[in-house]
Amino acid sequence: MKIRIPSLSVTAFVLAYCTSVGAQTLTPDLKAVPNGKGWKGDIGATKLIEKDGAPAIEFNKGGFVWLDGFEFSAGAIEFDAKGKSAPPQSSFVGVAFRVVDAATHDAVYFRPFNFRAADPGRKSHAVQYHSLPQWQWDRLRKEKPDQFEKPIEPAPDGDAWFHAKVVVEKRQVKVFVNGATEPSLVVNEMSDRPGGSVGLWCGGYGVIANLKVMPSK
Repeated sequence: MKIRIPSLSVTAFVLAYCTSVGAQTLTPDLKAVPNGKGWKGDIGATKLIEKDGAPAIEFNKGGFVWLDGFEFSAGAIEFDAKGKSAPPQSSFVGVAFRVVDAATHDAVYFRPFNFRAADPGRKSHAVQYHSLPQWQWDRLRKEKPDQFEKPIEPAPDGDAWFHAKVVVEKRQVKVFVNGATEPSLVVNEMSDRPGGSVGLWCGGYGVIANLKVMPSK
């Protein structure tokens, strides 16, 4: 695992990493996101709010930001997220990894409006993996149905905070929700990139807090 810091003047970014590298749990500085310090992407789409006194990043019209000069190949990404249950198609929230740029990355994201949907078809689309640019969600659904999106059991409240853990190991991705011992989603990665950055990924409304990255030793 490599950490590349683009500028020593980015004080908040540097301190966030130096205080946690020894424990192999990296805590990216979410407070720095709206200022673009150590982050790239749709900076203007982000808003800093709080979750229980901790910094959180809110998107109201979607957006994608990622750590500048950061390299992650395998390990775990944990975070708290909140979307909304209505209306449909209004809230997609998750994280990206193996990020090159906005057009080239893998991501795991959630559709909170589908968490407790009465329609079984919609409920089965609660958590999604995609790999851009080749494997968008719609292509995966068409060519590999029911493999890269799944329901979540027990289903979280679509309007409440939930916790997610994304484990990336040996070209396989597993997604655990709210401390479950069994994964909600298990997929084989569709990209061949060995690494890349980590970011926050959102379509429509979503909030992310308590982001932690735990690279494998």
